[in-house]
Amino acid sequence: MASNSAVPASTTDSAGRATPGAAARADVLHAGPAGYGKLAEQLGQAVEKMSGWMAGYGDFAPHPSLDVPLEQLERATAALHERLRENYPFFHPRYIGQMLKPPHPAAVIGYVSAMLINPNNHALDGGPATARMEKEVVAQLAAMFGFPEHLGHLTSSGTIANLEALFVARQIHPGKAVAHSVDAHYTHGRMCHVLGVEAVAVPTAADGTMDLQALEETLRGGRIGTVVATPGTTGLGAVDPVHEIVALCRRYGARVHVDAAYGGFFRLIADGTAEGVAAEPFGAIAECDSVVVDPHKHGLQPYGCGAVLFHDPGVARHYLHDSPYTYFTSDELHLGEISLECSRAGASAAALWLTLQLLPLTPDGLGAVLRPGRRAALAWADLIDRSDELTLFQRPHLDILSYFPTWRSLSEIDRASAHVLNTGMHLPAAQSLFVATYTVDGASMAARGHRVAADVASGRILRSVLMKPETEEHVPALHQQVLDLLRSRGPQSRFKSGTGSAVPPTLPGRDGTLDDAGSGGGRTARSVAQLVR
Repeated sequence: MASNSAVPASTTDSAGRATPGAAARADVLHAGPAGYGKLAEQLGQAVEKMSGWMAGYGDFAPHPSLDVPLEQLERATAALHERLRENYPFFHPRYIGQMLKPPHPAAVIGYVSAMLINPNNHALDGGPATARMEKEVVAQLAAMFGFPEHLGHLTSSGTIANLEALFVARQIHPGKAVAHSVDAHYTHGRMCHVLGVEAVAVPTAADGTMDLQALEETLRGGRIGTVVATPGTTGLGAVDPVHEIVALCRRYGARVHVDAAYGGFFRLIADGTAEGVAAEPFGAIAECDSVVVDPHKHGLQPYGCGAVLFHDPGVARHYLHDSPYTYFTSDELHLGEISLECSRAGASAAALWLTLQLLPLTPDGLGAVLRPGRRAALAWADLIDRSDELTLFQRPHLDILSYFPTWRSLSEIDRASAHVLNTGMHLPAAQSLFVATYTVDGASMAARGHRVAADVASGRILRSVLMKPETEEHVPALHQQVLDLLRSRGPQSRFKSGTGSAVPPTLPGRDGTLDDAGSGGGRTARSVAQLVR
């Protein structure tokens, strides 16, 4: 495990890039371990404030059945902390594996403050303050996507948010199918199965985005009621052409749902600039029927915090139900009246509300947190392009980088990628590196112009998620460490794919990183990257 010691403080230059080595400011709450001392102070103040509010209702004696001896608590807590050390260092710039990072300290303060009360945002009866906060943050999310009117709420995950969107899609177009790309998150096929709806997988183009010609052919038959567009697939970060999907769907009378669980907050930097992302796909979300976004990814929130938004508030009719024991304290809309979920943590709404007070949904607010990750992906892609030992699988659309060791055969690429993954994560904590892998086949390699011998059905390449802004200044070191790990396997036959031929490599013996079939690590049906939502 990586060390928990504080990293050197930094400031930023005029372009928002980190500049290391500056003294820590006393009037700033830093994110990460460098700020946890001040976070502890702020949490103490939060507990004190909430305790003071509670005292206003009068003292009462706590029931002895809830008492625990402090010595026993300390032993149990010590055991908890020891077990938590089994985690990977999601907080560190050298963790570039999955879409994981700690929440912002403001979110921690907001969550803990509300958690002491433990409100339930299902109804105003159970969480009047946090339910109103939820409505406020949902309105801010709707404004970010360009929904002038909306209906929506927070959820416990992107999966549940997508379930709700597909539920409404089924109610509006009963008996019709839902189409999504083959690279869309697997939740769409699973949730369609739960809902009894046919799911149709549409092929992708060479860059992992939905193939528009294939989509139109699918739409022509009239069986599709809703198309799922993904501006940022979980595996590759590929951005579907939402603007063109909308045009096709309107022509054929289909609805458009946008699964922006991972990519949604890139709307804040969708300005078409060199350091931003493409404007048209994200701008077109305003024309879609529904959208899902996960604040627990790029929104700096603790798990689980998703959100679903509908363009037409009239879809509330599909949620109609009654309850004899709730919804009695107010005639205002209770969030449970427009949600399939019942109990939901009001603390999630409080955490997001406080975060957005400090880092609003603007290009200079939360957008400034996303832009370094985008720059990091572009900078590392350029380093790989200049390397003879690594090859880009495809150019990054957002902040996910896919690349592979420049070997001739897919089996050797698989073994080399597994070596980087497994060796890097088992180095001493202060030198460790945590990447992820992504499963590909020969056809996906060939579609991107890579001349690789497909001697096995599938193999792993490397995948890195650069979603922490601190990663940007570490890119050269990360690149070098991947190269060092590759070289630690010893000399191998390699070539820059697509640029000539090479002597067929002599494959090494099994090194324990492959499954019994010799490739793919057992992950042949779907990418490892898709397993974390």
